[in-house]
Amino acid sequence: MVREPLGEADAAGLARMFKALSDPVRLRLLSLIASYEGGEACVCDLTGPFDVSQPTISHHLKVLREAGLVGSERRGTWVYYWVLPEALAKLSDLLRAPAAPAEVPA
Repeated sequence: MVREPLGEADAAGLARMFKALSDPVRLRLLSLIASYEGGEACVCDLTGPFDVSQPTISHHLKVLREAGLVGSERRGTWVYYWVLPEALAKLSDLLRAPAAPAEVPA
């Protein structure tokens, strides 16, 4: 964004990610998944820390998945989630402050 303006498609994708992260439960879910040993968490481990129903957690996970922030895979009766590093890299690149210009000696 600091090197060149965002194109329409990039802006739409990033806006979807930021919108997904604008909900405190989803932001906490992303953090919880990222902090699990091995980098992935079973949905069965994600419902306990929240004061919302399991269907609500599933909805929030779906929003994170559709925004491209997490990946998932069904293994037997459980679904496992992991954070997609490329999505975090996009957000990080966008939010990274530009380097300060070098001062010209007087």
